[in-house]
Formats: sequence, structure tokens, C-alpha cells
Amino acid sequence: MASNTKLNLTVIILLITTVATATGYTNHTVGGDAGWFFNSSSNTSAVDYSSWAANQTFNLGDYLIFGTSTNQTVIQTYNETTYRSCTMDDASDTDTFQYNGGNTNFDQSLTIAVPLTIEGKNYYFSDADDGVQCQGGMAFEILVKHGNGLPPSLNQPPPPPYIEPPPSGDSAQSPPITIAGGSPALDNGAVGGDAESRAMLCSLLVAVAGSLMF
Repeated sequence: MASNTKLNLTVIILLITTVATATGYTNHTVGGDAGWFFNSSSNTSAVDYSSWAANQTFNLGDYLIFGTSTNQTVIQTYNETTYRSCTMDDASDTDTFQYNGGNTNFDQSLTIAVPLTIEGKNYYFSDADDGVQCQGGMAFEILVKHGNGLPPSLNQPPPPPYIEPPPSGDSAQSPPITIAGGSPALDNGAVGGDAESRAMLCSLLVAVAGSLMF
């Protein structure tokens, strides 16, 4: 089973690498053959990830490929304070992100591909074991250059903000009817409009009332 898992991970990495090479971008396998792992017995990282990163050139559109397991986490941040603290506890949702591949089971193999979409300093660390892994070497920073710029597949506008749908069921109220030229008042029985519309409405009411009197 273990050999099949390693084979599948190798195939995935090869496929991603082939696509990246064909389009002029680079996939960087974090830690090389050692991957992204932590030795809990010695409390040390598998390799010196800062040294590994120092020998790489990173550009927009490249990917970081983390060959790892669910025993480690992959945190990406643009905030140096968060990086130095080795925790996401006070991090902002706009500058710090966690990748877990969707697998929450312990000791499961993972391959996580992280795109480089922000130029400048990017920081990465594992906050597992209450930050012990990060403090033990599971952390590195990189400088992302412009290169060829972002490919179309990564240069997309952000999705529109989520809007809460209206309540459904018998308890839901029907939307107020809007008359052209005005807005409905706070209570659904009132009609809004400009002075001319109100004058016409009053005239109509007077005429109807007069006809009822005769």
C-alpha cells in the first residue's frame, strides 16, 4: 500500500512538472527528495529548508510542491510577524492561508501544490505540535520575482462576495412592490414617489371620492 501511495505521488508531481515546463514556469519540490517532513524523535526538520530555498529562483506563476503527510501543516503567509510567531492564532484571513489537501486523518500522505501569486516575500511554515515543528526548522521564506508574470489560469478576478439568500418557507415575507419613480416606505402599505406623483395620486383619490358621493 505504501509503495502504491508513493508511486501515485510521484506520478502527480511528474504531471504537474510536465505542464509547468511546457508553459515556461517552474515547480519547486520543497526540500527536494526529503520532502516536507519533521522528525518528532529528534525535533528536527528533514532538511534545512532555508538553505534549500536560498538555492532556488522563484517567479510568479511557479508552484511549490509539498510532498508531505497530514502530520505536518503547510501555512503560507505574507505577514512576517505571523511567520516569526510560528502560529496562525492572530493571523489575518487576508494574508495567511493553510493548505491541508482536504485530508484530516493522521499520518496520511499528501501532495500539496501552492501557486506563487504575490510578488515579494512569501513565508511558509508548519504550525503542527503547537509550533514545535516551526521552531524546529519547518519554516522558510522566499522572494518571488515577476518573471513572466501570472499565467491566465492564475490571473483571475476574485469571486463575488457571498450574499445570504432570502429566507424560504411560509414565514418569508413577499418583497415590497416598487412603483416607478419612487421607493417603498418602511411599511409595505405606504407608497413613495416625487411631488408630482403624489399630487396625481391625490387628484385621483378626490375624483373617485367625488364620484361615490353622487
